[in-house]
Amino acid sequence: MWSVFRKEIASFFTSPVGYLVMGLFLVLTGLFLWVFRGPFNIFDHGFANLGLFFLLAPWIFLLLIPALTMRSFAEERKLGTLELLLSKPLPVALLVLGKYLGALALVLLAVVPTVLYVATLYELGTEPGNFDAGLVTGSYAGLVFLMGVYTAIGQFTSTLTENQIASFMGGVLLCFLLYYGFEALSTLFDEGQTALWVQKLGMKAHYERISQGILDSRDLVYFLSLTLFFLYLSVKQLNGLKR
Repeated sequence: MWSVFRKEIASFFTSPVGYLVMGLFLVLTGLFLWVFRGPFNIFDHGFANLGLFFLLAPWIFLLLIPALTMRSFAEERKLGTLELLLSKPLPVALLVLGKYLGALALVLLAVVPTVLYVATLYELGTEPGNFDAGLVTGSYAGLVFLMGVYTAIGQFTSTLTENQIASFMGGVLLCFLLYYGFEALSTLFDEGQTALWVQKLGMKAHYERISQGILDSRDLVYFLSLTLFFLYLSVKQLNGLKR
């Protein structure tokens, strides 16, 4: 598994893909938070609050993570190397896990430089350090769980086809439906409890709870279950191809 993990990391950094994903994420968040006037601009918001970053990041990753994972298995299928991988004594589950951890590690690396935003806001407050560190920590935790699900979804759609564009589109669609689709669907219900129940089926409601610093085991189980579910689907799909 670790050899697959190292190979995946190396493949990202020997091609423009890894640098492109990390660079795009940092450039886009930087422009929306500090340069472009609009709802995500921290200066327009008037408060030294990193909450705007955590509202913006899921939407950017919704596009970037499927773009990163679309080549995971689709490229192997197109080049004809997937059969070689599946013929090795390595269990399919460990192959999937190795590729998953490699992609997730790259996404996490893209987030690390954003600690500079925290340092900047630390100084921007009316008094230096006048912001809720616990809230920021919870928000980062929620973002990590969300990225984990996005990566598992993107990898799963990559097992379905050898066409990387189709894999990308499928990943974006699934991520969007699971992140925002249920919240949009909940607006069709007039009864408050029903609408709330439908909202809780989507990732956005659970992500926002964790981002508020509320570490509820139900939210953690939700994200871990979704991640494991899509990893299982990837294993099942590849086992089908192996036969």
